[in-house]
Amino acid sequence: MIWFKSTIFFIFLLFFTLFFGGLCLLVFPFMTIYKRYQFVSKWNDLVLVVLEHVCGIRYEIKGMEHVTSSLDLPVVILSKHQSAFETIAFISIFPKHLCFVFKRELLWLPFFGWALGMLNMIHINRSNRETAAISVANQGRSRLRDGNWILIFPEGTRTPTGSHRAYRKGGARLAVATNASVIPVAHNSGRVWPRNSFLKYPGLVTISIGPLISSAGKTGDQLNAEVENWIETEMQQIDPSAYKKL
Repeated sequence: MIWFKSTIFFIFLLFFTLFFGGLCLLVFPFMTIYKRYQFVSKWNDLVLVVLEHVCGIRYEIKGMEHVTSSLDLPVVILSKHQSAFETIAFISIFPKHLCFVFKRELLWLPFFGWALGMLNMIHINRSNRETAAISVANQGRSRLRDGNWILIFPEGTRTPTGSHRAYRKGGARLAVATNASVIPVAHNSGRVWPRNSFLKYPGLVTISIGPLISSAGKTGDQLNAEVENWIETEMQQIDPSAYKKL
């Protein structure tokens, strides 16, 4: 049954994304960046609804008050990364315009990538880490000045449940350089949508949003360590069975 439901979701996602991406290309030239983002968020909303009704994947949010109390502040969100789920869900969950940092190769995908390129996100060349860091810093400053929030996955790639990669410091350094605060996010989405997996398993994703972490008076290394400590400690609280072997 999981294979069947996962196949149904895959077919829906494929054709709906092609349709919606084409629609975006038609209407985006007549919209502001803000309106484009609001329009695209409808794709995310519907995908989450279908994911729940077809695959039985639901989510709960802890700590939303940390977001609502920070809406007028410059913020860099640093999040755990286990699945494609959070890249879909965060646009629906967070009430601010989020600017993702993503590899530029995604821009070459037909329809989806073309529409993505019209959303004023932050795209980088991951093959050159030095230029990628400079690009994130320059584009990040610009997006924060526009009142947007930046979303970065500091582990750099999706990780299996119960695992931990050293956090890259680019997000923390961006926060320090721009006097932005950090909102850390932990979640266990890999339980229901494992990385590189076709199968989607029914279950509840817990998304835990941490308190605002100030960058004032800290180095990038200090801020990065503080964020990493909060996320990884929280991961053991929301998904304890994944860490029993550690």
